[in-house]
Amino acid sequence: MRVATGRVVGGKVVLEGEPLAEGSVVTVVAREDDETFEVSLVEERALLEAIAQADRGQVVSWETLREQLRRSA
Repeated sequence: MRVATGRVVGGKVVLEGEPLAEGSVVTVVAREDDETFEVSLVEERALLEAIAQADRGQVVSWETLREQLRRSA
């Protein structure tokens, strides 16, 4: 897992730093005009761990989550 920053140039995302491998699957989160998107190192690590858990199939279905939320309310 890798986090990269870039800019849109000519309608395409141009990344800073080392390029990603050809065929890489990416997710783009775009900021609004004056919006900032910053996370601490701890938050970034937690996000990357959550993504890794999902990649390993350690997920909960929507139905299970909804039931757990109903019980805790």
